[in-house]
Amino acid sequence: MKRNVFLLLLAVILVAAPLSFIRHSEFGGTDDKAEKAIQAIDPKYKPWFETIFEPPGGEIETLLFSVQAAIGAGVIGYIIGVYKGRADRRDEAK
Repeated sequence: MKRNVFLLLLAVILVAAPLSFIRHSEFGGTDDKAEKAIQAIDPKYKPWFETIFEPPGGEIETLLFSVQAAIGAGVIGYIIGVYKGRADRRDEAK
């Protein structure tokens, strides 16, 4: 149990550390291009809502997106493993 908590804290530190070191970085993505295209089509357009958290740079935004994707893949992999384990136990019980 202590080992799992330690590994989880280590993963959080590895993800959070770049947030404190990298500042004012520039990285253009599809969100920026979409915003410019919308402004070109309709200059009076107002967004429906504002962002809750604005990362300090594009690289950080990419890092957070990658972490989100990795967490999602881990959850999906865990669920698949649980169902596979249940099926294997059912097959062994027969």
